[in-house]
Amino acid sequence: MFQASLASMRWSLLACLAVNGIATASNIYKYQDENGIWHFTDRAPTENTEFETVFMEREPEPRIRMRQEGTQTSPVYLLFNDYWGPVQVELKLLHAENVMAEPDLPARFVVPGQTEQALVGLGALDERRGFSYQLQMASVPGPPVAAVAEDLVIHPPFRSGESWPISQGFGGGKTHGGPDSVYAVDIVMPVGTDVLAVRDGVVMDVEDDFNRGGTDKERYAHKANHVRVLHDDGTMSLYAHLDLASVKVRPGARVRAGRVLARSGNTGFSSGPHLHFVIQQNTGMELVSVPFHFRQPDGATAVPEERRILRGTLPGR
Repeated sequence: MFQASLASMRWSLLACLAVNGIATASNIYKYQDENGIWHFTDRAPTENTEFETVFMEREPEPRIRMRQEGTQTSPVYLLFNDYWGPVQVELKLLHAENVMAEPDLPARFVVPGQTEQALVGLGALDERRGFSYQLQMASVPGPPVAAVAEDLVIHPPFRSGESWPISQGFGGGKTHGGPDSVYAVDIVMPVGTDVLAVRDGVVMDVEDDFNRGGTDKERYAHKANHVRVLHDDGTMSLYAHLDLASVKVRPGARVRAGRVLARSGNTGFSSGPHLHFVIQQNTGMELVSVPFHFRQPDGATAVPEERRILRGTLPGR
């Protein structure tokens, strides 16, 4: 049997991790236990423990990680999903020569949150010859749902008694041009304003390590602190541009509408303090934004239009 060399087994992973699927910094948590001993750790303490947060820069780490097992002639590729919710993955073979795959590619997979799953094994069609290929991977967060959610009416993501204007509404052409953001809204609010969950769900992803923002898209587009919440109907709420080290919920936690998630900020690609809010859905390897109306205190509903003043309806928890 011909032993294929590593040089002949070319492969690449092209990850499409929508909306900040990577983290570029990590917090160090400083706290004192009941014995008076100080701890410095990258693991968040329990919710009842008082702690300080020290901002630390580090290299990017993907939420979706692929690794290879097996042998040079029979490689197996596994994927670890570091989200606290499912991710859909699509694998394709490019520039394949004398290659067979089990299962056949292209193929799509759904990998549960916090799970590693074997996706595909590869080998030579003709074992007497070497083989070469590129393995292309794309991923989209959330469970694939064929029908887009309709008639959603949600609370504004801030407290009752507060009122904040919308600076960019549905179809805003300033920065919301793609399918994943055409139904996004920007709500102007001061840094430090409590941001509340608009619906019940599970915290799927958290990032609150960034401390800078600006209008240089190339530099700041992927540096917005955010919280992503997965709802029971498969939709996901994304709250972005949050303040540094302000997230109040843990990944994997179930939250109720009105729970304080974080504080608003001005991180990432941003020209001023505001909250970027959008409801998204995976319609089958495509992340799309979903239209909705905001509930108002008088019982009416408000279309998210530019310059509209929203009034809060949630008490906050």
